[in-house]
Amino acid sequence: MMDPQIERKLIEIMRVIHESDKPIGARAIADELNNRGYDIGERAVRYHLRILDERGFTRKHGYAGRTLTELGESEMHDALIGDRFGFVISRIEEMAFRTTYNPETHKGDVVVNVSYFDKDDFETVIDVLSYTSNSGYTISSRVKIFEEETDTGITLPPGKIGIATVCSVTFDGLMLKAGIPVEPAYGGVMQIENNAPDRFLDLISYSGTSIDPIKVFMTRKPTSVLEVLEHGKGKILANMRQVNSSAYDSVKEIIEKAEKAGLKGCLPPGDVDEFLYGAPVEIGKFGIAVVGGINGICALEETGIEIVTDPISTVLEYSSMSEL
Repeated sequence: MMDPQIERKLIEIMRVIHESDKPIGARAIADELNNRGYDIGERAVRYHLRILDERGFTRKHGYAGRTLTELGESEMHDALIGDRFGFVISRIEEMAFRTTYNPETHKGDVVVNVSYFDKDDFETVIDVLSYTSNSGYTISSRVKIFEEETDTGITLPPGKIGIATVCSVTFDGLMLKAGIPVEPAYGGVMQIENNAPDRFLDLISYSGTSIDPIKVFMTRKPTSVLEVLEHGKGKILANMRQVNSSAYDSVKEIIEKAEKAGLKGCLPPGDVDEFLYGAPVEIGKFGIAVVGGINGICALEETGIEIVTDPISTVLEYSSMSEL
């Protein structure tokens, strides 16, 4: 019997092919899957395509790519759309589990987002990220630059440079290590007033979604991070987590230790049973707002830099990352 994880990827690949108005190749399929939150490279896509070919679900059109056969169209429509629901939460849980970072030693794996940009934009990228790194609206001032394929499995498109920034899911990992279950609740756009969080303007629930809400908001380009830095007012991306009330004091301690170690952006916990910046909180729980680890990348997009980002991309050893 085929691994359920492989089956889900096969279904998602068929959906990508179905949604294309012409034959589509492995590289384009991999890019679209990454946009949807699947961490999969071109080589892995080619492996899955061979399986689909063998099953008679896809037809190859030379170097142009593949289309679905009539059998493939039927199989895709019969697949439960619920196969993808909850994928983002599962991804967050997986990456939180893989987090091993210790704030006291500054060593261990943290969760990162990986962004890709043209080599010609390198100097501007570093300048803008340096400008945003100590603002309190990103998670860390450490990054890692990729100029060629590395043993992390990160493959760079031709002419591109990759940069890893610390993801807010790292905080989930710190809490999980302390035995505290954390529930991803919402991703959203937060209004900043007078250099302080004011309220969430828009929210997307993590429950039952197949695409990271932060990725959705990045596509809409709703932020004004540079305005926030220059004038203390504007919009940033942020997440909200829920935690059981019994862990309130422990969570505050974890946040304080992380901040001393240089991991910022996790705001003080809200009150138990109370809305947090306008976001609803379940009874018996309290909310935690965490700024988006990709707000620096959003600032780059605001300058006109073309950049593609894979949120919650992988984990990296924190000590291997460099200060901006």
